Order: sequence, then C-alpha cells, then structure tokens
Amino acid sequence: MIHIAIAEDDFRVAQIHERLIKQLDGFKIIGKAANAKETLALLKEHKADLLLLDIYMPDELGTALIPDIRSQFPEVDIMIITAATETRHLQEALRAGIAHYLIKPVTADKFRQVLLQYKEKRKLLMSQPEVSQSMIDHIFGNSVKTALPAEDLPTGINSITLRKIKEALQTASEGLTAEELGEKMGASRTTARRYAEYLVSKEEARAELEYGIIGRPERKYYLAAD
Repeated sequence: MIHIAIAEDDFRVAQIHERLIKQLDGFKIIGKAANAKETLALLKEHKADLLLLDIYMPDELGTALIPDIRSQFPEVDIMIITAATETRHLQEALRAGIAHYLIKPVTADKFRQVLLQYKEKRKLLMSQPEVSQSMIDHIFGNSVKTALPAEDLPTGINSITLRKIKEALQTASEGLTAEELGEKMGASRTTARRYAEYLVSKEEARAELEYGIIGRPERKYYLAAD
C-alpha cells in the first residue's frame, strides 16, 4: 500500500485528487494540507510514501519547502502538481530529485497514468536486491519498449496516436475494447482497433476474448507487462 499526502491550497483540486486516488488499487490517502506549515505537520504525524505537492501555497513556495522535507523525511517521494510554468521551478524540482512534475489542469487519465507508473517503479525497486542497466533504463523512462520512430512505423500508424493509445491502455487495468479506445481517443472503432492490433503484433499489448451480455465475443486489449 502506497500512502499519499496531498499538499494543495485549493480544496476543490485536493478533493479531485483524493477522489481519483480512491479509484486506484494500492493507494491510501493519509491526509491533506492547505499550506507549507500544515504539510510539515502532516508528514510528522503520519508516515507518507508519496507527497503530491503544489508550488503556489499561501505561506511558502513548494519548491522552497522541499529541502526541509528532504532533511526531515528523506524517504518521502515528491510529485509536483502545479500551475507554475516557469522553467526555474522545474529546474529546482529536478535538482531536488522529484518523482514527477505535472502542470495543471491535469486530466484524470494523465493523473492515474503517472500514479500507476510510480507504483510500478516503486514495486520494481523494492523487489530487486541489485540493479541492472535495463532496470535503470526502465525506471528513468528509457525502456526499449518505446514507440518506433515515425519513419519505421508502417503506413497508417502515426507515432502520436500510437503513444496516446498506449497511455490509454496504461490507465485501464481491466482492459479496453476497440470501441472504448476509440471513445477515449476521439477516433473511430476501426482506427482504434488498427492501432491496438499493431501493438499486439509488437508484443506491446495483448488481446483477450471476452463475452458480453448477449454472448458475442469481444476483443479486449491490455498493455503488456514489461
């Protein structure tokens, strides 16, 4: 179970994050804080694995708070979720070793995708006594299972759409049909099926037959495990 603390001064945004987190297995919210002072108090009171940290808080910038968090709670991972788009904030956050940086407004799918990726990487780190280069590449986002360059893709397969299909499958643990994929992507069922079947052919996804209410078999697509 991954214990999450939310540091967000906008209670409406905090509630949205809380609702989305509760929809995911393996995550538990330990509390919410509306400013920097409350954030430190929350981390002292409850053990957190991950802190969702806003930058623009009423009493102190989130980036300025990170050194105190690192000093007092070195095992807490930090994920920035902010409306701040200044490059300097990203630079400060990267130097502090944050887990991810999300720009508001964040879509529900993107939010879930990033948390699930964090969960996967954390599980990988905790399960291996030693690291390999392939494991490191995977954790830092350099997995060999990335989309092919545009010039290597077959006719009718676009790299941008392909990436979106993979992201949609990443957030759907129960799989998606071609019709559901099309709805998520704003594309036709035929187009979604073509991309999904391409991923199956590259062993980056798998398809399983499932029977609906009226008994007709339907192919559901799942992102392949690394």
